[in-house]
Amino acid sequence: MSQLLILPVILPAALAGFIILFARNALGVQRAISGLGTLALLALAIILIQAPTQAYFLGNWPAPFGIALTLDGLSALMLLLTAGLALIVLIHSIATGWDAQGRHFHALFLFQLMGLNGAFLTGDAFNLFVFFEVLLIASYGLMVHGGGQARIRAGVQYVAFNLLGSTLFLFALATIYSTMGTLNMADLAQKLPLLPAEDTALIRVAAVLLMLVFAIKSALVPLQFWLPGTYANAPGPVAALFAVMTKVGTYALIRFGTLVFPGDLPAIGGLLAGLLYPAAIATMAVGAIGTLAANALPRQIAFAAIGSMGTLLLAVSAFTPEAISAALYYLIHSTVATAALFLIADLARSRRDGLTAALYMGAAIAMAGMPPLSGFVGKLLVLDALRSDPLAWVMILLSSLLTMIGLARSGSDLFWKAPSTEAPAHSKAAILLCLAALVALTLAAGPITAWLGQTAAALDAPTAYIAANQLGAAE
Repeated sequence: MSQLLILPVILPAALAGFIILFARNALGVQRAISGLGTLALLALAIILIQAPTQAYFLGNWPAPFGIALTLDGLSALMLLLTAGLALIVLIHSIATGWDAQGRHFHALFLFQLMGLNGAFLTGDAFNLFVFFEVLLIASYGLMVHGGGQARIRAGVQYVAFNLLGSTLFLFALATIYSTMGTLNMADLAQKLPLLPAEDTALIRVAAVLLMLVFAIKSALVPLQFWLPGTYANAPGPVAALFAVMTKVGTYALIRFGTLVFPGDLPAIGGLLAGLLYPAAIATMAVGAIGTLAANALPRQIAFAAIGSMGTLLLAVSAFTPEAISAALYYLIHSTVATAALFLIADLARSRRDGLTAALYMGAAIAMAGMPPLSGFVGKLLVLDALRSDPLAWVMILLSSLLTMIGLARSGSDLFWKAPSTEAPAHSKAAILLCLAALVALTLAAGPITAWLGQTAAALDAPTAYIAANQLGAAE
């Protein structure tokens, strides 16, 4: 089954190339290719989430010399989340006609999926950088889709911040390679505990640089400045797809924090957790205050997304199996809830009716973490995992309250005070899918959290991940 690991990367890349070469002027063909390709990725993700931890080595070159793609519970979860969200976004884009506003929407959309899937599957730090760059290129194209001065200005700011992150990433990789002679993450996990004491300072510098890179991707304070303008000015479907973009940074923090730089590593100690905790607290505060103060719904949702990243990374900063399990549940919830709100904001630009208002209320409740939807369950899990931390409790509860007040005010202005205009039923299909996913996440919280607990336990003791790469080296 290991040969299947290459498909989430090469399938969207091949389909995007086909669209550019043969179907760039045929919108109907592009829609069919994107739809069938996204469905294939979703089916593939469902198969892979049931698979054991394994690795695929391109060209049959063993790790750490060749390019390794490694699948475990975390990467399989992210593949499934990405494919599910992509299908929802694609349905909305086609239903509302957003994809018709530029000839290359579908090609860029597929290249974006290639970058996301590659980032989640790669077992090599340098190839993580490569896929980050693929993401940057494709996301900028999607960001400016349809044109507009404000959109281009926000896109330039987005690229500038991420190019800074790319530069820091290269410096970190160069430092690690010059010290360790490898960038394969499983290989680093074995060699770093044996690092001579005189080289630990370099590794600590590299770890901090990597955290800065992933903090930029995660919109962690004080490196969150690019997100409000980018998300607020992006087309609605693109902003919804970008809901998973910040999770790439979270994924990388979890992967490196549990595999490469665990808390018991002598060279690192609790460095990552010590830096991540106060930044996550500040991120929650900025997100909640921004949600309360913003005067336009897309910008308000962008700040709510920042606040949700603070909650997520607060749980991650504990780096315990219980906290990581809670973080993964909240990661799924916050991605879907953020996407739902951006799709509703896109629809509400021109159409407002009773069903759209009801959908907004459900998504806002979920985003704020109020009962009975999955946001409430997710925050309860995080609070339980951090039960000995009173500051975390205060910040999570206070940020939930401020977020709810801000979103309620916007809902009142948007749906009660503005004239009602009926939206076509098909334009709400994607939003209904998002809300259905949130309800399913709530109803199935028990089995989902049990599976996530197993995933978190495997991350805490990554012997299977390391063994999968060693098997390739032995062969």
